[in-house]
Amino acid sequence: MRYSVDGTWRTSASGSTCEALNPSKANAPANRFQACTTSEVDEVFAKAREAQRTWQRTPLHARAALLHRAATLMRENAGEMAEALVLEVAKGAKDARVEVERSADLIDYTAEEGVRLLGEGKLLMSDSFPGNDRTKLCMASKVPVGIILCIPPFNYPVNLCVSKIAPALIAGNTVVVKPPTQGCTATLHMIQCFLKAGFPAGTVQAVTGRGGEIGDYLTTHPEVNAISFTGGETGIRVAQKAGMVALQTELGGKDACIVLPDADLDLAAKSIVKGGFSYSGQRCTAVKLVAVFEEVADELLSKVNAQIAKMTVGQPEDDATITAVVSKSSADFIQSLVVDAESKGARLCQEWRREDNLIWPLLIDNVTHDMKICWEEPFGPVLPVVRVKSDAEALELVNKSRFGLQGCVFTKDIDRAIQMADAMETGTVQINGPPARGPDHFPFQGVKDSGIGSQGITNSINVMTKVKSTVINLSKPSYTVA
Repeated sequence: MRYSVDGTWRTSASGSTCEALNPSKANAPANRFQACTTSEVDEVFAKAREAQRTWQRTPLHARAALLHRAATLMRENAGEMAEALVLEVAKGAKDARVEVERSADLIDYTAEEGVRLLGEGKLLMSDSFPGNDRTKLCMASKVPVGIILCIPPFNYPVNLCVSKIAPALIAGNTVVVKPPTQGCTATLHMIQCFLKAGFPAGTVQAVTGRGGEIGDYLTTHPEVNAISFTGGETGIRVAQKAGMVALQTELGGKDACIVLPDADLDLAAKSIVKGGFSYSGQRCTAVKLVAVFEEVADELLSKVNAQIAKMTVGQPEDDATITAVVSKSSADFIQSLVVDAESKGARLCQEWRREDNLIWPLLIDNVTHDMKICWEEPFGPVLPVVRVKSDAEALELVNKSRFGLQGCVFTKDIDRAIQMADAMETGTVQINGPPARGPDHFPFQGVKDSGIGSQGITNSINVMTKVKSTVINLSKPSYTVA
């Protein structure tokens, strides 16, 4: 696979490539892509800067029309992107196709929302402030910040790239994309849809390579005006090094599900299984901890275990519920958390099973605060359960975490639900439903080590624009109105 520069696809002068593996086939080679050099990165940014000067003057309706065309092309080419997701990130075939189609919908919505939001200016008269007469008129408008560096993660490389690219482009920015190693092929296919749609050369470009070799060079590049990053611990280092640029980051989570005694346990169990095990738990918004009141814990776990027993485990091509996690190192880490918990007294509700990167779904009961899995994000199909006795104990568990992405509360008492949600130190709280990123136009944000800034189409556009004020100084009126 080649990298994208100035509307063309090139082979790197480095003569070197990187390799994406197949998680489902004992990490067998899947695809290779270019390992770009720093000088090639410089060229990409130079082209992006040149293109941005013209692109920001392109009428909004013309930008929107190109986005709609890109969305159409994504739907027409959904098959090859879905196949790449199955191959490189072990996503179930049906879910892979849904990711592409959902991303196309996101592009269409962004085009329409951008025209509405960016087409409005604001006029301020000076007499609205005490002590001033009508001698100044301010025109305030949103203008693009410049070049947006977009870094999506492996688990949703198409959707979480589109959620960055589309708002950036409608706002008049140009974008440089650094695809993930796993998921690179699907991301490059998506970039091709933007190029075929007719976006000007230099407007949308992709730089491929090893993060360890060009990652810091990209995120600290002097031509970068904003960074939109989704991922894990690397995002914290990006934020520490980025300097004076706008940041939009969504990092890890330890999304807790609090189940109160009066909850609908069938609904809670269904939501816990869907939230905890969809895409093998490899979602930032997956349920990663269950805090259940002791008096209903046994009944809830019985319902959850019954649903786990019905799950299919196997190949993504067969749409198995549980497929391989992304890498051997990820599987090793998950296993280390299970071993630690069991050695400290936790009870495994299912037999521990692992074959290469494939881990069978596992519920772990009687988890205590001294166990690593109580605080670490496994990012796999393993779900810990902590039994609690009070609202205060449940809230202390949630808020003690260094993460604060999402959480959920199950109860029939809406007043209690609102009180719990208000006390939870998370960016989003779901009431009687599992954590989820979408719909894609909803505000989406984390606190603490879970991120900086807010996403969602409108919020992303706001991050990727800045306010510019033009003040007209008027002559002082020489007359008064009778």
